[in-house]
Amino acid sequence: MTTPLLGQMMDVPLTVSSLLAHAARHFGSTEIVSRRIEGDLHRYTYRDCEQRAKQLAQALIALGVEPGERVATLAWNGYRHLEAYYGTTGFGAVCHTINPRLFPDQIAYIINHADDAYVLFDTTFAPLVDVLAPQCPKVRGWIALADTAHLPAMQTPALSYETLVGAQDGDYEWPAIDERQASYLCYTSGTTGNPKGALYSHRSTVLHAFGASLPDAMGLSARDAVLPVVPMFHVNAWGIPHAAPLTGAKLVFPGKDLDGKSLYELMESERVTYSAGVPTVWLGLLNYMREAGVKFSSLQRTVIGGSACPPAMLRTFEDDYGVQVIHAWGMTEMSPLGTLSKLTWEQSQRPLAEQRALLEKQGHVMYGVDMKIVGEDGRELPWDGVAFGDLHVRGPWVIDRYFRKDDSPLADGWFPTGDVATIDRDSFLHITDRSKDVIKSGGEWISSIDLENVAIAHPAVAEAACIACAHPRWTERPLLVVVKRAGFEVTREALLAFYEGKVAKWWIPDDVAFVDELPHTATGKLQKLKLRDIFRDHVLPSALADEANCPLTRGNPAA
Repeated sequence: MTTPLLGQMMDVPLTVSSLLAHAARHFGSTEIVSRRIEGDLHRYTYRDCEQRAKQLAQALIALGVEPGERVATLAWNGYRHLEAYYGTTGFGAVCHTINPRLFPDQIAYIINHADDAYVLFDTTFAPLVDVLAPQCPKVRGWIALADTAHLPAMQTPALSYETLVGAQDGDYEWPAIDERQASYLCYTSGTTGNPKGALYSHRSTVLHAFGASLPDAMGLSARDAVLPVVPMFHVNAWGIPHAAPLTGAKLVFPGKDLDGKSLYELMESERVTYSAGVPTVWLGLLNYMREAGVKFSSLQRTVIGGSACPPAMLRTFEDDYGVQVIHAWGMTEMSPLGTLSKLTWEQSQRPLAEQRALLEKQGHVMYGVDMKIVGEDGRELPWDGVAFGDLHVRGPWVIDRYFRKDDSPLADGWFPTGDVATIDRDSFLHITDRSKDVIKSGGEWISSIDLENVAIAHPAVAEAACIACAHPRWTERPLLVVVKRAGFEVTREALLAFYEGKVAKWWIPDDVAFVDELPHTATGKLQKLKLRDIFRDHVLPSALADEANCPLTRGNPAA
């Protein structure tokens, strides 16, 4: 057998530290701006960031943290959190970002499951730390992201981050570690059962940053000032803290204040060109802008993900404010990016309505990810935009198994996402539901997301969710749950009539329930499990009609 001819290239490992080292060396004067917990605006550069990240690495080593150990963060988006991203991973430890919006019992479970050695926390979470500390006896220390003057009064002994960092000189060289070593640990939101950990590697993190930076992915550049509204505890802020130094983009961190007014003022003052966040955050921003009568002067593009972007929101950004929306899909298990909605040259020549229809979908995969949809028998379904199937993915930044789980969730080498989707002839993905949220009426599938998008397009609707309700004839039928926009009124009948001509007649919800607010998960997604529990005894008018042997007013193709 012939011996394979190997390439003769440098064997340079793909390490997270190389991203920051690159930015410090080649974009050293580019700013990182943070709205601090202390109330002021902090400014420094990539060069400063790397210096302090090295000081943090020295401080953690001095505390006895060893490569492979986990160092957790409970923090908002800010420069100290960014230093923690690189100061921990740079010497081989693992940065474990924790979502502080989870229930304390869930957070304690996550800390204990991860075996976190130390926990770095913003001072706003001091009361939470006092609750957590007695439940997490293996944590060796709690480090407040503050100087001694701003240490909070609390029951738990806490070290000062600034004191620890200030005691080091930063004269430290990032070690060349194995690129397959663990870099970050992110846990799923745990909507069903305990949260599960996704353990990324240096290699997967760097490859994800490269993929995210491609022009037809997130497309960051050194000409951008990017404000990640998506939290750094939400799947590493979708990779922006890695893609920004890779490309040399200016970073603007909003801290804890994510209301519409605070975000708008920071975007304007820092001339932000690019942002990213979940729909619920943008809803607050757009509401503020509409009420204040203001416009953007610099924002050009925003990534919307976490849950489906309502078409009405996409149109508002683009038509009213001139901001390009990049609709994205991914998940914790994918680091998280999978698809983004950007058009090819040929697609951009089509009529505007056809372009919009494509952009309202989750888009095409970025290089590094492959996808397919399969039926109940496991066979791959056609890419015709009609066939619904379970979405499976694979790629170098997709998990092989969950942290501390021996069994792998993969099916024939593919990760089953739990999403139900179609893929069209343009290779555009359209997520129609989570598998547990899809409504099955008479054996046919109804997309709750599509029904929610129609409702949100109504001027009187602020937010909407669609869930399945039991039905004696069709097994399940849709119930629309609506939050009205302040100052607007709308009736059940008017909302149901709004669906006419927009969806198949048998898709139209059977009833509407009006509520003051909808439950959300810690990452801003609709909490449909809780919503189904709230409305588990709701009786649909059509169900009563069927029980009385009265004909339904709308048919079903399965009849």
